Amino acid sequence: MYKRVVKRIIDLILATVGIIILSLPMLLIAIAIKIDSKGPVIFKQKRVGIHKKHFMILKFRTMRTDTPHDAPTHELSDPKKWITKVGGFLRKTSLDELPQLFNIWIGNMSVIGPRPALWNQFDLIDERDKYGANDVRPGLTGWAQINGRDELEIDVKAKLDGEYVEKMSFGFDVKCFFGTVKSVMKSDGVVEGGTGEMKKEAEASKDGAEV
Repeated sequence: MYKRVVKRIIDLILATVGIIILSLPMLLIAIAIKIDSKGPVIFKQKRVGIHKKHFMILKFRTMRTDTPHDAPTHELSDPKKWITKVGGFLRKTSLDELPQLFNIWIGNMSVIGPRPALWNQFDLIDERDKYGANDVRPGLTGWAQINGRDELEIDVKAKLDGEYVEKMSFGFDVKCFFGTVKSVMKSDGVVEGGTGEMKKEAEASKDGAEV
């Protein structure tokens, strides 16, 4: 009952309230983006939704317009050089994700769920298949996001997404929601360059100390 009906009702209520309350901050962010750099305010990108159906995710644009469009951030040779000044702040605070309230409202996404993969992140999509994580609505935030976020390696992220699918309930969603608030306040796991970067940096530091 919760997974099929109640969760969707809660998503609609939270998305509606969020859009109303955050309309002014979103307008101010849009103005800041336009002042800071050339290009559209909203960035659209093809992502993988429930049952692997594609949809267009909405974000505030944080990168230059000449950035490779469908390349995951961790595959760019120097991610930071593509990020605008305002974009850096938006990414660190996760404010770039606010337009996804509209994705939630129309039913592409849920408030809580696995983060939607890029359409060409076949390694992550395949891993999620093992755990049934492609058969639920992707989320604005989720269990993986409060347990490592950007720096998680693909197999670990998919396993955590599968754990979310197994434990999905009102109580677990509440836990993920407040865990996200804590993570965003601390900017936990935000790494430009993404997947496995913190582990690589830690290993590099360890190797340097042993020399």
